[in-house]
Amino acid sequence: MDRSSATVRAATAGITVTVEPTMQVSVVSGPDRGSTLTLDGTEAPRVLVGTSPACDLVLTDRAVSRRHLAFELAGGRLRVRDLGSTNGTLVNGVAIGEVFLRGGERVDLGGTTLEIARGDDDGEALVSDEVAFGRYLGRSAAMRRLYPTLQRLAERDVPVIVEGETGVGKELLAEALHEASARASGPFVVFDCAGVTAADVEAVLFGREERGQVRPGLFEEASGGTLLVDEIAELDLAVQPKLLRAVDKREIRRVGGALAVPVDVRVISTTRRDLDREVAEGRFREDLFFRIAVTRIELPPLRKRLEDVELLAAHFWRAAGGASDVPAAALARFRAYDWPGNVRELMNAVTRACAVGEAPAPSGGERANASVSPPRDFIDQVVAERLPLGRARERVVEEFERRYVEDAFVQNGRNVTRAAAAAGIARRYFRALRARQRD
Repeated sequence: MDRSSATVRAATAGITVTVEPTMQVSVVSGPDRGSTLTLDGTEAPRVLVGTSPACDLVLTDRAVSRRHLAFELAGGRLRVRDLGSTNGTLVNGVAIGEVFLRGGERVDLGGTTLEIARGDDDGEALVSDEVAFGRYLGRSAAMRRLYPTLQRLAERDVPVIVEGETGVGKELLAEALHEASARASGPFVVFDCAGVTAADVEAVLFGREERGQVRPGLFEEASGGTLLVDEIAELDLAVQPKLLRAVDKREIRRVGGALAVPVDVRVISTTRRDLDREVAEGRFREDLFFRIAVTRIELPPLRKRLEDVELLAAHFWRAAGGASDVPAAALARFRAYDWPGNVRELMNAVTRACAVGEAPAPSGGERANASVSPPRDFIDQVVAERLPLGRARERVVEEFERRYVEDAFVQNGRNVTRAAAAAGIARRYFRALRARQRD
């Protein structure tokens, strides 16, 4: 059977899976001749080639950029994309930005030539039939290829860096890794690098000793569990060597303290920036990068997994209190949009739609919007203020969020962790919503 366009039915979830052929990438000339890379569909969405040790195929050719190009299996073909390299990428002698390959092509980068060969198409499709990893949802092929890797990472106690655009759910995935690991019973502590001043970072992370008083830092708070270093590219350069020591030696020294304190913490980092570029431009230490990037996960943006929009919209609709299915008209609009703000933007859009009464057409004698609209008195008040439409919507959403968050908090015994889980959002985001409402 020609599997380049074949499909198989995943057993447990009833999902139709496009079967990707195996592709073999071989280095046929250059200093790394003989090196190979096999793409079989189980890897992350993008497979990187370059001189950075964090790439999947690491080259020593000095004319090759750190992150030179990316490969991706897509629809029975191999997509190759130049990542803004210094010397460019050629396919069969033609300079390219992005092209699709079927096998048999030669790819030149710097002084290195790669040969692309289509592998054996026999065997089973190597994609998960799950539609979620913990609380991280996605039934698209792009996400289901990641799930086996995520499960393996959950079982290993190594540093992980989660990369992706703003709004793709990096923190939620990090928390899902923690919850699926042997450290699940321990704390999950978040350090937001962008939310702490440079002067306070060291004390917040490592603690402080002063006049006989000891104030533990986040590393000690996370002992036995996981510390998420959110947006690590924002971390002050002067503190980076101390973070490296904490990750490498599993010990910290408090500000003002003389003794090293052992810590048992798994570190997961997130970033929306290209850390290879940050290293190359001197804004991020290379030795720290190598230590935290033992394993890298790149989350695809929502526009590259639009098959997930319906699943996510239904989840957010229920979380927002929708009493029935997402209205067909709203779903059609959601599917037609490319979501530059990713999953977070979709969540906000669904919440807005539910709050302002985007309801299905009523059946029988039911009043339109009766089941999902907020109390009419509040909307009447907002309408009476004659605000611009955008601001009026914001007022309604703010009130909805206030009521929803408070109700979830009370119904879950005033426990933030359980309330966030019930709401289907990250604990840090739930805390941020409550804090914003108290300001």
